[in-house]
This record gives sequence, C-alpha cells and structure tokens, in this order.
Amino acid sequence: MIYLDNNATTKLHPEVLEAMMPFLTEAYANPSSGYQCSRQVKKAVDRARGQVASLLGADPGEIIFTSGGTEADNTAIASSIACLPERKHLVGSTVEHPAVLQFFEMLEREHGYGVTLVPVDGNGELDLEQLEAAVKPGETALVSLMWANNETGVLFPIPEIAQRLADKGVYFHTDAVQAVGKSPIDVKEAGVHFLALSGHKFHGPKGVGALYASSHVRLKPRIIGGAQEANRRGGTENVASIVGLGKATELMQAKLAQGGHLKLRDERDYFENALKSRLPGVQINGHPDHRLTNTANLAFEGIEAQALLIMLDEAEICASAGSACHTGSLHASPILSAMGMARERALGTVRFSISSFTTREELDEAIELIVRSVEKLRQLRPGASVVEEHAST
Repeated sequence: MIYLDNNATTKLHPEVLEAMMPFLTEAYANPSSGYQCSRQVKKAVDRARGQVASLLGADPGEIIFTSGGTEADNTAIASSIACLPERKHLVGSTVEHPAVLQFFEMLEREHGYGVTLVPVDGNGELDLEQLEAAVKPGETALVSLMWANNETGVLFPIPEIAQRLADKGVYFHTDAVQAVGKSPIDVKEAGVHFLALSGHKFHGPKGVGALYASSHVRLKPRIIGGAQEANRRGGTENVASIVGLGKATELMQAKLAQGGHLKLRDERDYFENALKSRLPGVQINGHPDHRLTNTANLAFEGIEAQALLIMLDEAEICASAGSACHTGSLHASPILSAMGMARERALGTVRFSISSFTTREELDEAIELIVRSVEKLRQLRPGASVVEEHAST
C-alpha cells in the first residue's frame, strides 16, 4: 500500500506506540486517585502537557486535553459565547471545517446568532480588509479561522489577522488541526486566544487532541462532571493516548527544528512537477506557495476524481477527493466551490498528502500509476464512468 492521504490521518509513529504501551498494560491506575501508582500516571499526563505546550510555545497550564480537534473547536466556540452572552454575532470563513461551520449553523438556527462568513478568492485566500470589516464592535463575540485548510493546505496569515483583531475586543480561535506538527507555530507570537489540535494528524493516536486556551481569557468547560484538567474538562483522562500525543508533539518539534517540513515541500514539489510534466491539464488548486508543504490538491482535466480514486484504490494507493468528512460524495467539494471553482474542475480534483514516512520510491510508483490511470480514463468514450461501472459489478 502507498498511503498518500496524510491529511485524513497518519501512521502511528513507532516511538509513540512504545511510549503508550505501559499505560495500556501495567500503568493503568486512575491519575485522579491518591496512591503512589496513580501519582506516577499523573506525572506522565503532566509530562505530556508540557510536551504539547513546548511545541506550541505555550505554558503547560494553557493546555487542555480533549477527545480530538472537533471537541477542541466546539469548546473554544462554546466558551467564547458563554463568556460574552450579550453578543450574538460570529465571524468565520466560507472554507472552515464542519466542526466550526456546523456549530455556527446550529447557533444561528436555534439560538438566533448572526453569522458572517468571509469569502475566499480563487487561491483560497482571505481579503483581510473584508475580514476586519466583518467584525461588529460590541456585537461580535468570536472570530474563528483555520490555520491551514484541510483540502487545499492553504495557510491563513493567523498572526497578521490577530494583530488586526487585537483592538476589536473579540475572542480569536484558530482550528490548527492541519497545521500543528507541519508548520512552526508559536501561540504567543500568533496572538490567538484558542487553538485546536488533533493527535492523529501528526503521527499520534486517534481520539485525543488538545485545546490551547490563553491564560489571559476565561474558559468555561463544555464537558462537566469532574475536576479533571483543572476543572476545565470533566472525565477520566485517556492516559495512554495523552502520553502518545505528548510523544508525537516531541517528535514533531524535533522534525520542525531540523527542517523536516521543508523536506516535505521538496518531495511534494517533485510529485507535482512530475505529474504536470507528463500529463496535460493538471492544475494546482490553492495558492502555490502559501500552503502546507505536504499537500497537493490537483485538478485533472477531463476525468472524474471518484473514477480515478477507484482505480488507485485497486492499485493500493490511498488518496481522497477532499476532506475525509466528505469522502464518497459525488458533489463538488464545498471548499473548492467556495473558491469559485467550476464544478467540472472541482469534480476532477484529488487531494494527495504526504508525510515523513512517504518515500521517493513510493512517489515514483504512484506517479506511474496515476499517469496510466488518468490516460485510460481520458480515453473512455464521453459519458462513460468508471464509478458507474464499478458500482454495477
């Protein structure tokens, strides 16, 4: 198998698994209990908190462990509106993750909130003047913007946005699930109040994430029922996964310090350039430079992405037509549609995302198979669909 869908999830790093194993076997005590073996488990949780904080440039007390990015996003939004109950307006972008957009929609539908979604241009970038104008003094409670787009990899200039919002009196939350571990981040320099991350996006375990909540803001818990996480998130800690998350952040911090993200950019560019040189009608979606170094969102003229993905799947190559949350849909990606992309181009788009485990040999093999598959699909008679043929067998 050649795995090229690392924005959906990543391989668990062997060192992460090794760090987790003792807490799945003999070190199983509840960290909230008072005896010695529990105190040792609590120390492991505290160590992981410090590891996550170090990657982000945060203080350990500003890190709250969650079940993943969605819970972290939801908690940041819920806390912001709870702390500013008189304000009934929210600002985001048209390309946010469903963990943000669907929460906004619920607040709008059921609680009477006003929502302004700032559009992006054809490169997936925001007009910062338009964003700043969307904030209503005394009415806007929260601005929520992703650090990196999960489909195109396009990076929003979060530190610059934070500077523009600094005197607006609003909370600023960033969904950094795709960016953490792939791009250098310092929350103090960035100036955000809340930041969400998820372990399985950078070689940690699934089902665990974290919320950075600045010590300068109030946080109201979304999950109530215990004194865990300094009364900020009830429920017995998922210790093994938290330890794994901590180890993963430690490994990613070392990779970033060594320029690992720049090496990924070189591999991604090699992959893209090879496909563009061998296949006419291949276009990069999103800004060519302001994007994650591991992400290639490519439109293949004259084919259906779902048809190509079926052929690649049969060749044991994993990729996607966009977000894993929308896989299987024959509708155009909402992200690409928000960028103003023609439906035909959007339906011919495939997202490839690599990791440090991806080898040059794997990329070369994938390039050959992609080229052959695209050429075969383009030779099909007009209207023929591999998707339909596959479904009928």
